Amino acid sequence: MSEEIWTIRKVLTWTTQHFDKKGVDAPRLTTEVLLAHVLKTTRVRLYVDLDRPMEKEELAAFRALIARRIAGEPTQYLTGVREFYNRPFKVDARVLIPRPETELLVEAALHALPKDGPGAALDVCTGSGCIAISLAAERPQATVTATDLSPDACALARENAQALGVAERVRVLEGSLYAPLPPDALFQVVVSNPPYIASGEIAGLSAEVRREPRMALDGGPDGLVLLRQVITGARRVLAPGGLLALEIGETQGAAVQALLQAAGYENARVEKDLERRERLAFGTQPVATRPQG
Repeated sequence: MSEEIWTIRKVLTWTTQHFDKKGVDAPRLTTEVLLAHVLKTTRVRLYVDLDRPMEKEELAAFRALIARRIAGEPTQYLTGVREFYNRPFKVDARVLIPRPETELLVEAALHALPKDGPGAALDVCTGSGCIAISLAAERPQATVTATDLSPDACALARENAQALGVAERVRVLEGSLYAPLPPDALFQVVVSNPPYIASGEIAGLSAEVRREPRMALDGGPDGLVLLRQVITGARRVLAPGGLLALEIGETQGAAVQALLQAAGYENARVEKDLERRERLAFGTQPVATRPQG
């Protein structure tokens, strides 16, 4: 970009074409989101102000974001925000960026919590806290516990809970999976989006995904290491009839269903997301028995 006059219209057109040539996903949308962020406005407002010239400082800030996006930084890290379940969550390089399909996990978990009464939910590997906070916001009488091994993720999850007004009902505990829980912990629903990508596949992921914390991606040699631990551990903390709800890799359906059955869950099943990929797995805690220990 030279010192000529750059209107919003011209910047949108040039940047979209530039992103397209560089192979950036959704080049027009990415341009709109980043430009709206720089101008502290909405994407809709950009089109109202198409002929407004941009200031030198605005152009400089936008150029910097263009360079970082082409270098592989995810759009959400550049803006610091990801919309999830109709709420704005702060995200940065400390946590996995929430995906749209994870909203289906929230939907399923909500069905296991009373709408008009107290309930208890556990979110294992909470990351940004998007699942735990969404559950608390949608079920005003529920209490939600969230765990994560990463102290950075826990700090951001607490920050998001505070910003979204549910900090009093979302308890974020640092530690591995179920280890931070008190011995008498009991929940009606356990939900988890754990790392489930096989270690050997991470190098082949997009540059954007590789910028996300490896701890939040790496599921071990077969991608199932954390899923196994979440599945077996949930039997100790789920109330009779309680629901375990998991996000899984699209090729892991049969393996995860077998793990659920082997662990003693009833109604073990795998469901597809909106793109018809097997992304969700569920099991129900038997009513008659609950393993001790």
